[in-house]
Amino acid sequence: MHPQAASTISDNVSIAIDQLQVGLYVDLDLKWFEHPFAFSRFKIKSEDQIKTLRSLGVKTVRYIPSLSDTNPSPSKSQPSAAGARNAAVEPGPAAEADAKPDVSPVLEAKRAMIERIKAQREAAARIESAFIDTARTINDVEKNIFSRPAETISQATKLVTQIADSILSAPELAIHVMGDKMGGEELYFHSLNVTMLSIMMARDLKLPQEVAGALGLGALFHDIGHKNIPDKILLKREPLTQAERNFYELHCQYGVDIGKQLQFAQPILSVIQEHHEQFDGTGYPRKLKGKEIGLLPRIVNIANFYDELCNPVNIAAAMTPHEALSLMFAKLRNKFDPQLLQVFIRCLGVYPPGTIVQFSNGMIGMVATINTAKPMKPMVVIYDANIPREEAILVDMEREIDLNIVKAIRPSQVPQNVYLYLSPRKRVSYYFDAGQSGKEAGAA
Repeated sequence: MHPQAASTISDNVSIAIDQLQVGLYVDLDLKWFEHPFAFSRFKIKSEDQIKTLRSLGVKTVRYIPSLSDTNPSPSKSQPSAAGARNAAVEPGPAAEADAKPDVSPVLEAKRAMIERIKAQREAAARIESAFIDTARTINDVEKNIFSRPAETISQATKLVTQIADSILSAPELAIHVMGDKMGGEELYFHSLNVTMLSIMMARDLKLPQEVAGALGLGALFHDIGHKNIPDKILLKREPLTQAERNFYELHCQYGVDIGKQLQFAQPILSVIQEHHEQFDGTGYPRKLKGKEIGLLPRIVNIANFYDELCNPVNIAAAMTPHEALSLMFAKLRNKFDPQLLQVFIRCLGVYPPGTIVQFSNGMIGMVATINTAKPMKPMVVIYDANIPREEAILVDMEREIDLNIVKAIRPSQVPQNVYLYLSPRKRVSYYFDAGQSGKEAGAA
């Protein structure tokens, strides 16, 4: 099996180098940096590609009949049947006879791709640093809100204002899934994820900055009422009893009471009180329905629901980002404002950051970054056993017109080493890049 393939490809066949034809789907057993192509598996599109393949100094090349548009041409040097199936690429002198073509344009394209990946990694380091700083500020806010309320609210307001201003004013907005270089799971904050996703929606809705600021503060403090709920309920992994559920649902009103003591503005209080109200009237605490629920609470409700599916207390029950979005749209859509749900999906794409995916050429990857203006063309980290994880290939789907995502994959469906290579964190944390074009952004 090819290290990039999702499953064993049984129809891998070795052919002589002079049998190559346009339309054959080839699988090179060369390391990524040993050839000038973007991928080691691809369909031959031109005679120039054949010339380039012949210049690599190999006698045979594997091809995949089921993915090819044509058959190999006849060859006097065709390998024997015994060695034809699943043979490796064999270097040899045969290619010496081929006139070496001018492959500089192809090599230049490969070099340019390597430079883009380098720039993406540098952007990733910058974004991770910003994420760490923000997460630490959130930690301070949650820790000090009661001991130093005035100072802490000022700190939170400044942070949310900076985030909202950056997101709303950016020419392009890239949303990233964070890696594990910044210290592990303790830097996951539900309130930060909900704030990020809510302001992302505000950008799409073109809400004024002052409204987005109130939305951000409401999202940041939406669960402040948890302070009055015992940890044995908040951290319980088994389903809550009805009595526990009733107690837990009081956190909305507790939050409003705390918010009033802290002199929160009314829009923030509305988010705290109504973020569990559902569009179909099945939410709590007041079973409001439709537009009876304020706009800002309806936005936070979607972001909150999504993040709780991806990052539940019992992490073993976590859904992938793709599964969570699919469930919300396919089975639970009546619970959400339909227009806002469309906004949310439009911003995150069908395959949100953090989703493990399989490509049309059999490779496995993880969606690392989406540009909210082009969510169907994400940046993807590619699994390749021959390349160290810290040097993993980052593919810009907007540039690879011949490569498509065919499906999302549950982590349990891929080998553990593949999953850890792509997505080492148990919890999904998002951050944004508003300072650069999404094309310059990457993920860990």
